Amino acid sequence: MKTSKKILCVVIVALAIITWRKNASAQQDPMYTQYIDNLLVINPAFAGSQETGKLLLVSRNQWVSFPGAPTTKSFSYHAPLKTQNVGIGFSILNDKVGPQKQTGAYFDYSRFFQVSEDYKLGMGLKGGVSFYRAALTELNPISPDPIYSQDIYKNLLPNFGVGFYLFSNNTYFGFSAPNLIKNSISRNDYLTESVQKEEIHFYFVGGRKFQLGQNIHLKTYSMLRYVRIAPVTIDITALFGFKDKFWFGGMFRLGDSYGIIAQFKAGEKMLIGYSYDLTYSELNAFNNGTHEIMFSYDLNIFK
Repeated sequence: MKTSKKILCVVIVALAIITWRKNASAQQDPMYTQYIDNLLVINPAFAGSQETGKLLLVSRNQWVSFPGAPTTKSFSYHAPLKTQNVGIGFSILNDKVGPQKQTGAYFDYSRFFQVSEDYKLGMGLKGGVSFYRAALTELNPISPDPIYSQDIYKNLLPNFGVGFYLFSNNTYFGFSAPNLIKNSISRNDYLTESVQKEEIHFYFVGGRKFQLGQNIHLKTYSMLRYVRIAPVTIDITALFGFKDKFWFGGMFRLGDSYGIIAQFKAGEKMLIGYSYDLTYSELNAFNNGTHEIMFSYDLNIFK
């Protein structure tokens, strides 16, 4: 408990300092509301940290009815190799924003160490490639420009990342940087700041599960995301659970949006989740919210 409190204090101080940094630009990595179930895509140390293998599908439609709004789909699987204190996993992501589309495939490897009676520390590596396309020829600009005469293609953009995941039966903390290479994305005859290079994203997560009664639980967790060219985002989420089968709660993203989350455990191995977000910024007048569907299934490939 003392170790947990010390780590939490350090994380809170770090978040407070970083939050003061403000920059006006868009973040590049996809964003999720049910991120704690989809943690593998941003933290390789999460691979194999659970008792069983897990397959996960997520589909997110952001800012519905807004032209060119982001859409994200991901597929991932991870599992523990318990005899070796090792976890492995992989993920495939497809992210589309306006004319830009990026698809990536990544593999994860983690190693676990018993650091105290209650806590384990996972240290992970992520590696993979992505494919990028900006379909500029599909746009209809008011003032024609030579840049729109040719699409931008970048194939096999390599990248790698690292992550740390400290966890017990009901508490966890994580830090990760899933993409450490700043790949250049441009055409030979044209260079623009908006597609010049990929930026490094840093993620801090923390959470705890409480037992409020015999069949009632409360899960609280939060995530901070920092990237040099964009404002810091902080998500705060709380879910109430009944018999570990039904979960319902809400999320709040500072300066951006709020929403509801509902999850249902259909059997011993299957979990289905849905979330709906609404922005409270100026964009609220131009979209009908964000829908996110999550499907999870426990599957042990490695006996």
